[in-house]
Amino acid sequence: MNKVGATISEVYNHALAASAISAAWEVGAFDALRESGPLDAEEFAAERGLDVASMHELFRALAAADVVTREGVKVRPGPNFDEADRSKSLFHWMTRGCGELFNTLPDLIRVENREGSFYRRDAAAISVACREINAEWWDPVFRPVVNGLDFTYVADLGCGSGERLIRLAKSRPGVRGLGIDAADGAIKVATHAVAEEGLSDRISITQGDATKLEPRAEYAGVDLLTSFMMGHDFWPRAEAVASLRRIREVFPDLKHFLLADATRTTTYADSEMPVFSMAFEFAHAVMGDYLPTLEEWGPVFEEAGWRLAGQHPISVPADSVMFHLVPAS
Repeated sequence: MNKVGATISEVYNHALAASAISAAWEVGAFDALRESGPLDAEEFAAERGLDVASMHELFRALAAADVVTREGVKVRPGPNFDEADRSKSLFHWMTRGCGELFNTLPDLIRVENREGSFYRRDAAAISVACREINAEWWDPVFRPVVNGLDFTYVADLGCGSGERLIRLAKSRPGVRGLGIDAADGAIKVATHAVAEEGLSDRISITQGDATKLEPRAEYAGVDLLTSFMMGHDFWPRAEAVASLRRIREVFPDLKHFLLADATRTTTYADSEMPVFSMAFEFAHAVMGDYLPTLEEWGPVFEEAGWRLAGQHPISVPADSVMFHLVPAS
């Protein structure tokens, strides 16, 4: 009899592997395996102050998903190592950034509990994960577009780790940057990253809710606005129109707005959902966030006073896109 799909034991063990991939990234196992080849698990643990027994079990969980192979204490990259290495930030987003959210699902999906700030996520962990997600999948789409634009002052809504602003400032010495984020954890991570790069004189990090922006002196002169992986926060539709109109008003000198986000998938079978997409859509459903489809965005731009100058597909999550918007005349 042919096996159909995964067995329950595989599902169970792979759930452990998801956490193990995230942890292995944090403790440097992916870098060590990629750069140095086979590892002695006990030596690796000792060198980094890690518990030996725990590391053996972590590597065993990775081996269950073919991320590594094991022979005694020796650990080598397995058949799935390269893909897991590339996707490790997606696992970090899910298990660290949204770990508490998924672990408390029975409480969060009860209607009686869904009031006020009813869920918690780790904003700092999400910022770290999104920095790598941006670098791997989003920046290759973003860079060619932004390289063709003329700007001197860029603001990033939902700046997260601040990495995008740092890269822009490094590539264009005359450019100033302003990071805007609502989360305390993200503000802390971004401020530290900017200071470490010696860019505090050119990049400022400030707290603000992208959906409730008010005019501020530091917004004057911003000619490029970017916003990645948070466009869905503007929705539902009427609120999205209002937020996009407000952005035009509070950034009076804006010439370009690069808005990139995931959209709700509609064409994949349940068993064929691509990596990250199901977790992303699941988490936002639990949080009560509406994810628009790609088709729902277009009319909103026009109604809010924007012209769509370009539309650039992004592969992860599935059906992601970067919109190049300019103020309509």
